[in-house]
Amino acid sequence: MNKKDEVKDMKWLYAGIALAVLNFIVFLSFTTNRPIGASTSYPYCADLLTGTTQNSYFEKIMIPGNWEMIFLSGAFLAGLIISLVKKEFKLTLIHDNWKKYRDNSNSQRIIWSFVGGFILIFGARIAGGCTSGHIVSGGMQLAVSSLVFGVFVFVGLLVTGKVFYLNKK
Repeated sequence: MNKKDEVKDMKWLYAGIALAVLNFIVFLSFTTNRPIGASTSYPYCADLLTGTTQNSYFEKIMIPGNWEMIFLSGAFLAGLIISLVKKEFKLTLIHDNWKKYRDNSNSQRIIWSFVGGFILIFGARIAGGCTSGHIVSGGMQLAVSSLVFGVFVFVGLLVTGKVFYLNKK
C-alpha cells in the first residue's frame, strides 16, 4: 500500500458541506427564497424563444424559470472557468465508456443523447421538478415526495446501467 492509497479522499464531504451552505443561502428570504432546481428553465426558455409567454403556464413558471436560468448560467460559467484554470477543458462527443460499450458512431451518440435527454426532462416536468430540485432541495427538507423520487431515480440509474453495460462490444 502506498501513501496515496492511505490518504482518504474527502472531496465528497467538502462538496456536501458546500451544497448545504449553498442550499441555506438560496432559501434565505433576503437572497432568492427559491429552491435549487433546473428543469423549469427549459419550458421558460422555450416560451421566451417562441414568443408564447402570454399563457397561464408561463405566468406560473416565470419567477422560478428566470431564477433557474440564472442558476444554470452560473453553474455553467463556474464549470467552464474551473476547467480552463485547471487546463482540463475539452469538447468530447464520444466518451470512453460509450466507445467501449457501444460504438464510435457520432450519429448514434447524438440520437441516444437526445432520446435520453428528452426522457429525462419529460420525466422531470411530470414529477414537478428535476433531480436537483427534488433530491437536493427537497431531500434537504425531508420532503416525502422528494425522497420517493430519489428512490425511483436510483432504481432507474441501476436499470439503465445494467442495460448500458450489458452488451460489451
